[in-house]
Amino acid sequence: MQLLEFLKQYNFNAAILQVRPQADALYKSDLEPWSYYLTGKQGKAPEPFYDPLEFWVKEAHDRGIELHVWLNPYRAHHKAGDTISNLSVVKKHPELVLFLKEGYWWMDPAMQKVQDITNAVVMDLVNRYDIDGIHMDDYFYPYPSYNNNIDFPDTASWAAYQRSGGKLSRGDWRRDAVNKLVERLYKNIKAQKPWVKFGLSPFGIWRPGYPESVSGFDQYEQLYADARLWLNKGWIDYFTPQLYWPVNSYTSSFPALLGWWGSENKMNRHLWPGISVGRDSSNKNLDETINQIMIDRGMQPQSKE
Repeated sequence: MQLLEFLKQYNFNAAILQVRPQADALYKSDLEPWSYYLTGKQGKAPEPFYDPLEFWVKEAHDRGIELHVWLNPYRAHHKAGDTISNLSVVKKHPELVLFLKEGYWWMDPAMQKVQDITNAVVMDLVNRYDIDGIHMDDYFYPYPSYNNNIDFPDTASWAAYQRSGGKLSRGDWRRDAVNKLVERLYKNIKAQKPWVKFGLSPFGIWRPGYPESVSGFDQYEQLYADARLWLNKGWIDYFTPQLYWPVNSYTSSFPALLGWWGSENKMNRHLWPGISVGRDSSNKNLDETINQIMIDRGMQPQSKE
């Protein structure tokens, strides 16, 4: 309530609520267990019983605020997620998940059954709740550090793909799997409830060299996320690249990256850059945040935040 009151007081028009941290649910679901992060035990319902998402939707709408739900599409269990219950996909479908050396369990994005599970969860939320949007961020294939910088351990599904006659390279095969899910979710959401927005918040750099001055992490090659393609194709309603760098950072400049993403917005979707406001509360950071908002408004008067 206090969070929503704060957003109302300062004229925010949307809130994003995490509802699926690790293939579990911060809402009443027949598909996945209650979240450990809600009750301290995966599979345990809140006592006294209530549905947090039902509550958030009502309270947000009562204040004139849209409520978007945030999901992790492939994370099966977080390393800080405590005991894995028998209701978890890790236990119920061990053939679909892979263990990463940092302690995470990850669903294999290339497997059709994994894509079906994520699609079912998304459509269940769209059908049963009066939500205004579905939101996903940059967690597709996991960051390399999650597996101690060793390649994602999908040898079994890769070998099965090759045996079936598949001709793509391993990287293109992984990207194709993620592309198929993104397109499928967008089309299914629009077919069911056209007014529900589908938004993505990818890592802020598509690839080093785009634009020319940019260097840094390569999400295309390391997360197997072809975020430019999704924007080019219009498979989203809004796009929020994580532009968490200062204006004067030459190798990852906020306005340079915003301008590049804007040039790739072929289908004229909402382009709302992600701004990092939580670094600190110093005057320098406050100025940086205000400057980035002003730059965005100047560069994109047609796509106001």
